[in-house]
Amino acid sequence: MTLDASSLKVVQATDRRLRRAERSAGASVLLHGALIVASIIAVFPIFWVFVTSLKPDARAVEPTPKLWNESSLDNYSRVLAGEKGDFLAWFGNSVLIALMTTVLGVFISATAGYAASRFRFPGKRGLMMSFLLVQMFPFAVLIVPLYNILIALGLNGTSIGLVLVYCTTAVPFCTYMLKGYFDTVPADIDEAGRVDGLSPFGVFWRLILPLAKPGLAVTSFYAFLTAWGEVAFASAFLSAADESKTLAVGLQVFVQQNRTEWGHLAAASILVAIPAIIVFYLVQRFLVTGLASGAVKG
Repeated sequence: MTLDASSLKVVQATDRRLRRAERSAGASVLLHGALIVASIIAVFPIFWVFVTSLKPDARAVEPTPKLWNESSLDNYSRVLAGEKGDFLAWFGNSVLIALMTTVLGVFISATAGYAASRFRFPGKRGLMMSFLLVQMFPFAVLIVPLYNILIALGLNGTSIGLVLVYCTTAVPFCTYMLKGYFDTVPADIDEAGRVDGLSPFGVFWRLILPLAKPGLAVTSFYAFLTAWGEVAFASAFLSAADESKTLAVGLQVFVQQNRTEWGHLAAASILVAIPAIIVFYLVQRFLVTGLASGAVKG
């Protein structure tokens, strides 16, 4: 039986689709296999820390085929009870400092990013470039000048001083990120708001910010993490009193000169990670949109 030209083309097209489907199936298997391996590699250290947190200190670093051997929640209860330090006070200090850094840093970044996106002023390009250059300096280089500034302001050893220090780290990145996001919001919205009688700040507050939720979620998450797990600045700028420490600094009590309490340290580490996981869960639906939109324009 012979096929006409049109039937032959249909058969050839069908054959090509089947071959692409076969290649797609093979590629899909390889892709999912690579993702599974990458997920195991990423999750295993966290899983091992959790297993370690359930073991006594004497058994925490001993390899054993039974992962749950002698497991209990004693380390968690002792950490929360404050046997080695006031963990709940550290937790309260960290939450307060992280929230203040997030609110203040994101507000400053949003106003600065909106101004850079909508207005023309001398030095605008240099300002945005400086935000990128600031990110290149390591924390160790900034400790001495920031320490001198806080002493001059009378804020050394205070939570407010540490919040301002964290803002110097969070604001440049967040401003650059939000500026790129505001660039994607049509300027016609600003003009419509001004026609309705809104002030420039009213346009920003009532019209632009509600449309910028994905960008605000990304920058809020970054600002929160900047303050939540940081150690160097908190150790240098906070009072040495136990009740003034943050969680990241307080965990050092479990690392002594001659021994490390691995079980207690692992349990405290898991407890420290829980708030960050909660914040990530609250903002995760905005993260992909915010990151993609903020990267469109600079």
